[in-house]
Amino acid sequence: MVQAGGFGAVTRAVEGFGGFAKQYEQIEKVSAHHGNFWEVLLYGQIGRDRAVMFDLAAAETLEFTATSEDSRVLDALGHAQRHQAARGEYITAFNEEGDEVDISFATQNWRKAVVDKTRTGQFVRKHFEAMVFTALAEELRTGDVTVVGSEEYADWSEQLLDWEVVQETLGSYLVEVGLAEAGESAEFDAKSFRRQLEDKLRGAAAAADAGYPENEGLVIDPETGIPSLKAFRADGQRPSAKRLEQEIKARMPERSLMGIVARTAYWVEWWRRFGPPSGNEPKLTDPLGRYVIVTFVKGTNMGPYEAARHIPGVSGHELSYVANKHFSITLLNEAVSDLVNAHAHLDISQAWGDGTAVAADGTHVDTYLDNLLSETSVRYGKPGGIAYHHVSDTYIALFTHFIPCGVWEAVYIIEGLLKNTSEVQPTTVHADTQGQSFPVFALAHLLGFDLMPRIRNWKELTFYRPSKQTEYVHIDALSGEPGKNVIDFDLIETQFRHLMRVAVSVREGAISSSTLLKRLRSGSRKNATYAAFREVGRVIRTVQLLRYLSDAPLRRRVTAATNKVESFNRFSQWIGFGNRGVIADNDPIEQEKAMKFNALLTNAVIFHNALDIAEIVRQLLEEGWEIDPEDLAHISPYLTEHINRFGEYSTHELGIQPDAYDPKLDVDFTPLREQDLTAAGLGQAA
Repeated sequence: MVQAGGFGAVTRAVEGFGGFAKQYEQIEKVSAHHGNFWEVLLYGQIGRDRAVMFDLAAAETLEFTATSEDSRVLDALGHAQRHQAARGEYITAFNEEGDEVDISFATQNWRKAVVDKTRTGQFVRKHFEAMVFTALAEELRTGDVTVVGSEEYADWSEQLLDWEVVQETLGSYLVEVGLAEAGESAEFDAKSFRRQLEDKLRGAAAAADAGYPENEGLVIDPETGIPSLKAFRADGQRPSAKRLEQEIKARMPERSLMGIVARTAYWVEWWRRFGPPSGNEPKLTDPLGRYVIVTFVKGTNMGPYEAARHIPGVSGHELSYVANKHFSITLLNEAVSDLVNAHAHLDISQAWGDGTAVAADGTHVDTYLDNLLSETSVRYGKPGGIAYHHVSDTYIALFTHFIPCGVWEAVYIIEGLLKNTSEVQPTTVHADTQGQSFPVFALAHLLGFDLMPRIRNWKELTFYRPSKQTEYVHIDALSGEPGKNVIDFDLIETQFRHLMRVAVSVREGAISSSTLLKRLRSGSRKNATYAAFREVGRVIRTVQLLRYLSDAPLRRRVTAATNKVESFNRFSQWIGFGNRGVIADNDPIEQEKAMKFNALLTNAVIFHNALDIAEIVRQLLEEGWEIDPEDLAHISPYLTEHINRFGEYSTHELGIQPDAYDPKLDVDFTPLREQDLTAAGLGQAA
């Protein structure tokens, strides 16, 4: 059982198993090239970690439970614990009842390492222990084993709403997420859901097959079935667009970051979101001024004491106190939403998009090593965390997370959409290669989101058929051998209720999408929910892959959207220049707040730049310029040349209340919606 007061440490303790297991990830590969398997283990840290793992797994520390009737891993763990004090190289392979311990859960290589043919009825102790802890870490990750009292590793199925509760809102939910039409939801059942998915897959495949002869950009290798796409080459920026961009950049008024934050605070009043935890009015002499300075300091990643050396009239202690006591993650999210809403009401934002699409991507952020979230990133080769942004097609960030490098980014694709409380509610989400998982595709579909990631490596992707009998004239090679890679629609139909329980529970906040997707990340052989999500995900991903192959304009939109979020990453890092970009806080909550501060400041600059661009366009129109909305779509608000980041930070602008801004712009952006030209602009912006 978890000891009193120990619930907060449960997750960190369990994560130790994950770190321990990482040391074994390459063992099976390495062992094929070594005569002595234990030599591979001996030169690692495994021997030193053994005692720690047993301490974590001790019954008085953590209580494990299996979520299915399959308890083989926990039974093996118990066997290892009973023989923990053994000093010999071997332990018995039989339990207390005299039955042989079942290790069939392990791979063949592990079983070969654990069983010594010369010692019948015995296990090689050290190999057995390594195998058990590796399997335990995997089952904790997939949710096949849970920890009583844990939040991260609890039995997530217990958090789901009861089916009776789901039934009460299912009809309206189905209409809301687009799975059923109004009036049809009452008849929507498991067979309807199955038929809908079958029709979707058959329709997408038929369209791709019929269009293949005319699809000049696609070639499918008849032997391997691997598709290849002709690289898209943009026509380049039109001379008129380039001239407009140069003129706007030349006319952008010089600004200071402090002044930008102050003016947006007056206009949008996002600063009113902040205050003491009591909810009372702040007792600060000038709350607007103090909140503007704190947002500037924290958003640029300057330390409060370093900032106080450059800002007259404030002390490092005061800045630190206000940041800690008057700003919370929730309040920062609300302030970010205020700027998103104000930006959406600007006519100029229509040049860049309509708010229906969002791109999600992460960027590495350096941290110090001695904190709970810091890991060495395999992708970047250095320690830190990931700032994960959801960036609207109108350039502004809707939501930001800070996550460890070791966490699979895709689990946060859906979470950011659900936590976004602004008026901008996108229905299409683009992502990089992180968004390729079957469960992510399935959950996105069930929640009414159109997930369309950028596809880079086609060799590792499988296309699925609706039935064994299905064959295609032109694209059959995509699905491999005839009769192979077939969707199990029977499983989807039988699991309909549970799929709906999960989807509605996530929508209602009973369980977070990130918790769910962490548990469903990969192939639990025991979890029926994973199997159902996998099959639905196979359908949706195949449909999306076929769309991607068949639709060149769609590919350009996806590429443009992912390029945009990468531009946002660079822009936000340019703004967060303090401390050379390294997050100094070791507290995970403060690290998350640091990302929120940076997002708030970045959005303030984007909003202010959009206003400046609109004002310049009005000036140009008065001077007789003809402004083509297609040209304006190429102008990014990620402009930096006119912004002064350094020097003595004057606070005189805090007391200057600006005139009201004009959100209107006499430009007709309707042609952009009709011709889909905003996507073309995204690819070259910033």
